Amino acid sequence: MQITPITADNFVLFWPTFKAVVQARETYAFDPDISFDDAYALWCELPQFTYVAKEDGVVLGSYYLKPNAAGPGDHVCNCGYMVAPEARGKGVARALCLHSQDQAIEAGYLAMQFNAVVSTNETAIGLWQSLGFAIIGTVPNGYRHARQGLVDTHIMHKALR
Repeated sequence: MQITPITADNFVLFWPTFKAVVQARETYAFDPDISFDDAYALWCELPQFTYVAKEDGVVLGSYYLKPNAAGPGDHVCNCGYMVAPEARGKGVARALCLHSQDQAIEAGYLAMQFNAVVSTNETAIGLWQSLGFAIIGTVPNGYRHARQGLVDTHIMHKALR
């Protein structure tokens, strides 16, 4: 698996995964009807960095990295990860998260924070915890899950230095 900066052509290949994840309304608080152009801006232009994981030309997943806040809070970064359905359970999210931590350290960030990990996403929570992240807060009923209704979201944090 190669993890490289995303290109516009890579995003075209990633778009079906992005759209499927957002439309499922199980993990991301993005508009399920988001357009391709708005998704590209949100995932590729707004963040400081965006990377894609590929193997044999197939996009397995992607992540973005950006400051979690501005000014005095810009030493903490935020990331988002998406993995293609057919690539789940193969270590892609782990590889992306480890890569993002290296990139964050290189960019000078002192910590990484996930602002809204949906509590029903137990696989992701377990992975993030295995990589050193801790739940530092919970927002009751912070997410409208497509199948389970209102569920909590967790704020997860890890010091990088």
